Amino acid sequence: MSFIRAVHTTAGNGTATASRGDGEPLSGGLRLLLATGAGLSVASIYYSQPMLGVIGANIGASDTAVGFVPMLTQLGYALGILLLTPLGDRFDRRRIILIKAALLSVALLLGGIAPDIRLLLAVSFAVGLTATLAQDIVPAAATLAPERHRGKVVGTVMTGLLLGILLSRVVSGVVAEHFGWRAMYMIAAASVALIGVVVWFGLPRFRPNSTLTYGALLGSLSSLWRKHGALRRAALAQGLLSVGFSAFWSTLAVMLHGAPFHLGSAAAGAFGLAGAAGALGAPVAGRIADRFGPEVVTRLGAGLTALSFATMFASPWLEPGTRLWLIAASAIGFDLGVQITLVAHQTIVFGIDPAARSRLNAVLFVGTFIGMSIGAASGSLLLARWGWVAVTLLATASALAALLVRLLPGARTAR
Repeated sequence: MSFIRAVHTTAGNGTATASRGDGEPLSGGLRLLLATGAGLSVASIYYSQPMLGVIGANIGASDTAVGFVPMLTQLGYALGILLLTPLGDRFDRRRIILIKAALLSVALLLGGIAPDIRLLLAVSFAVGLTATLAQDIVPAAATLAPERHRGKVVGTVMTGLLLGILLSRVVSGVVAEHFGWRAMYMIAAASVALIGVVVWFGLPRFRPNSTLTYGALLGSLSSLWRKHGALRRAALAQGLLSVGFSAFWSTLAVMLHGAPFHLGSAAAGAFGLAGAAGALGAPVAGRIADRFGPEVVTRLGAGLTALSFATMFASPWLEPGTRLWLIAASAIGFDLGVQITLVAHQTIVFGIDPAARSRLNAVLFVGTFIGMSIGAASGSLLLARWGWVAVTLLATASALAALLVRLLPGARTAR
C-alpha cells in the first residue's frame, strides 16, 4: 500500500490534467508504476514460447497447431498497435489502459483454464491485442514528463518494457517446469490485474488531444508519415535494427541445439539474461538524449549494434566455450545498442507533435514490427541454407544500413 500512496501523492485524486510541460519531475513511484505496467503487459506476449512443448502434450495438440499460439499472439499485437493505439490521442489514456488491463487479465485467465487448442488460439490473439496497453503507457509517460526530463523518463519506462520482453521467457520456463504451464497464465493474469488496480489509484486522467473520428485517426497515420521526415527516418532506422535483433533471437535456440554445442532451450533462454543486462542502459540513453540530443544517441546505438554483430564473425574459429562467451558479450552489446536507439527514436517522434503522440508511436512500432517479422523469416531461411555466419552477415548489414540512415545529412533536420 505504501507504493500506491506514493504514486497517488504524485497523481492527486486521479482528476488532474496529465500535462506537465516544464513542471516537476515524476516521482519515483509513478515512474516505477509506468515501467512495471509496460513490462508486465508486454511480457504476456512471450510467456507461451518456452512452454509450447508442454502445452501441446498436456492438451493433446499437434506441434503444428500449438505453433500457431505465438503467431496469433504476435498478429494480435501488431493489429492492436495499428488499430487501437491511435485511440490514445482521442480518448483518456488512463481509461484505455484500465480497459485493456481488465481485458488482458481475463484473456490470460481463460488461457490458464483452456481445455483445448481452439480456445487457447482464440485467447492468444486476444492476449496480443490487449497487451498493446504497453504502447499506451509509453506515450502516457512522455506526456507526464517535463520536456527537459522526457528522454530520461521514456528511457526508464522502456527499460521496464524491454526487461519484460527479455525476461519473460526465462520466468515462464522456470514456472512451467516447477508448477505447470497453467500456473504461468494465472500468475500473469494476477500481475496485470494488480497493475490495473494501482493505475486506478495512481495515474491521472489525460485530456484527449484530438476530436477526430476513429476513421480519421487511422487515416491520419499516413498523413503523419508523409508530413514528418523525422518519423520516416526513425521508423526506417529502428526497423532495420530490428531485422538483425529478431534474426538473432529467432535462430539462437536452433543454432545452440546443433553441433558443436548440443544445448537445450534452457540454455538459449539464459541468453535473455545477457540481453536484459544491455536493456538496463536505456535510462542512461535517455539522459544522454536530454543533454546532447537524441540524434547523437541514435548514431551511437546503431554503431554499437553493428559492431556487436560484426564481432560474431570470429566465432567459427574459436573453441565452443569461447564462442558462447563471445555470443553472450555480443548479445549485451547489440541489445544495448538497439534499446538505446529505440529510446532516442521515441524521444524524437514524441517531440514532433504532442497532440499525436499515440499515433506517432504506432507508426514507429509498426516499422519496428515489420523489421522483426522480416528478421525472423530471413534469419530462419539463412540459418537453414548457409548457417550462422549468414545470419550474422544479415544482422551486421541491417545495422550498418540503420547507421547510414541516421548519418544522412537530412537526419538532423527532417521534421
